[in-house]
Amino acid sequence: MCQYSSVDGFANDWHLVHLGSRAVGGAGLIFTEATAVSPEGRITPDDLGIWSDAHIPELARITTFIRQQGSVAGIQLAHAGRKASHRRPWEGGSPIGPTEERGWQTVAPSPLPFAEGGPIPTELDDAGLQKIRDDFRAAAERALSAGFSVVEIHAAHGYLLHEFLSPLSNHRTDAYGGSFDNRVRLLLEVVRAVRRVWPDELPLFVRISATDWTEGGWTVGDSVALAGLLKPEGVDLIDCSTGGNVPRATIPTGPGYQVSFADRIRNETGMPTGAVGLITSADQAEAILAAGQADLIMLARAFLRDPFFPLHAAQSLGDDLTWPVQYERAKPRP
Repeated sequence: MCQYSSVDGFANDWHLVHLGSRAVGGAGLIFTEATAVSPEGRITPDDLGIWSDAHIPELARITTFIRQQGSVAGIQLAHAGRKASHRRPWEGGSPIGPTEERGWQTVAPSPLPFAEGGPIPTELDDAGLQKIRDDFRAAAERALSAGFSVVEIHAAHGYLLHEFLSPLSNHRTDAYGGSFDNRVRLLLEVVRAVRRVWPDELPLFVRISATDWTEGGWTVGDSVALAGLLKPEGVDLIDCSTGGNVPRATIPTGPGYQVSFADRIRNETGMPTGAVGLITSADQAEAILAAGQADLIMLARAFLRDPFFPLHAAQSLGDDLTWPVQYERAKPRP
C-alpha cells in the first residue's frame, strides 16, 4: 500500500486502491479522480484536466514519483455533463451560469437542468456525441504518454455518461435514448474508443452509480446487465458507487452501505468489482475482501482524515510495512 497524496491547487482527490492480483500484481494504486477530458467537462473551473498535450509533462512528474515509491498510478477520465461549471465545494458548489465569469455552457443528453431552476444544458447532437468519444480516446492516449498504468472511465454520480444511462436525465428519442440498449450505447462506444488506444495488458475500469436511489431511475438490475455488456468490451473492473444523478435522492447511508452492489454485480456476472463508501477501517476492508464481496477496496475521504492510513492499517493488521525513512524513528516496535 502507499500513502495518499494530493495535487496542490486542484479540487481533485487522489485515492488509494487495495488492489488484488487480477489487476496490477497486488501493488498499491493511487488514482487521480475526475480528470476532465475537455474544458467544458470540468466540474469546476479549477479541476484537473487532460485535454491538452501541455498537461502531459506535469502529470508525468507525478506518475514518475508514484512509481519511484513502488506504487502504480491510475487516472479517472471524466466529463461532468450538466453538472459542469460549478463553484468549488468549499465556495458553496453552486452552478456558474454560461454568461457569468469563469462559467460556460454545459451539455447533456437532454436539455434538463440538474436542479430545478438551474442552468439548462445543451442537448448533444451527432457532432457533439462524436466529440465526446474523441475526447475520451485522446485523453486515454495522453494518460498513457504521462505514465499512467490504469484508466477508469467515470460513468457515475450524475456526470455525463451516467446522465445517458439513467431515464431520469435521458429523455432522448433517438438511438441514444429510450430503451436500455439505447441508453447504454454511448458508454459502450466510449469504452471501445478508449480500448482501441489503451494497451490490452493495462487495466481499464468503469465507475458506475449502481442505483439512482430514485423510482423510475437506474437500478442495480440495470447495473448487473451493464456489467455483462462491459466485460466482453475489455473492461476489467466495475467501481461500484451510487447516486448523484438527482439532487434529492433518499440514500440510506451507513458503514459499507454500497458494498452489497459490488457483491451482487461480482457474483452474478463474474466481473471483478471495487467497493467504496464509508469503508473506514482496515478490519472492515479486509472483511469485505475475505467474504468475496469485492476484489478491491477504494478509499478517498479516509485519507483526507488520516494521510497515514496505510501505516496505521498495516499496524492494526500485523503487517510490517516499510515506513518513510524520515519517520522510521516513530515506528511502533514490538
